[in-house]
Amino acid sequence: MGSKTAEGSISKPTEVSLELTESIIRARAYRFYEERGCEDGHDVEDWLRAEGEIIGKKPTAAEKDTKGGIRAVAS
Repeated sequence: MGSKTAEGSISKPTEVSLELTESIIRARAYRFYEERGCEDGHDVEDWLRAEGEIIGKKPTAAEKDTKGGIRAVAS
């Protein structure tokens, strides 16, 4: 009987699961937009906030602005 390695027990996300996660993040980000009264100009902030809630990704120091919000970082 072969032994399982740590790598063998972790499965890669499927395309469907990634699409579902993106869809959930998109819906949550849109909810933030609606809660703000449909005020434009905060799409990246809303996306990163939703992503943080859904997958637990927190913005890096470079993504935070001085007011505690989140700003886009050039790639």
